[in-house]
Amino acid sequence: MVFSLHEATAGCFNSCLLIPVYTPYYGTESRGMFMASELRIGRVAKLAGVNVETIRYYQRRGLLAEPDKPHMGYRRYPLDIMKHIRFIKRAQALGFALEEIAELLRLEEAGACAETRALAAHKMQLIDRKLEDLTSIRKALAGLVQQCDRKQPVKGCPIIQVLEQD
Repeated sequence: MVFSLHEATAGCFNSCLLIPVYTPYYGTESRGMFMASELRIGRVAKLAGVNVETIRYYQRRGLLAEPDKPHMGYRRYPLDIMKHIRFIKRAQALGFALEEIAELLRLEEAGACAETRALAAHKMQLIDRKLEDLTSIRKALAGLVQQCDRKQPVKGCPIIQVLEQD
């Protein structure tokens, strides 16, 4: 039985009553009120903000361990799997591919900070090259848009003409 505060009347500030309220308990995974030491895959996915298939995909890629399945039952995942999923999602947000994330996980287990730094520095170099490429592409598109803005008596669209050139 759970107790909650309930005001007896709308204007009551000083005379609040403590009224017992029965709240049914549906188990550790149904309401999220209590955290079990192990969770089923659906609950892990919900808490991590990912799809169940994402977890299975990470397992197939070797990024997450797949717990043994009991003879008659569901696989149970330890709570620390949430830490691993957050690690993967944060690394992806920084631009790391899943292969690189697997390497980061391996380096983390080995405590190889210098190698991890080298991998991050290499990723920064790749990002810098992509930014240079994107800047060049943007300049080319800006020039094409300017050609359209000139409104010269040209047959057809200048952008389409440039794209059709051999």
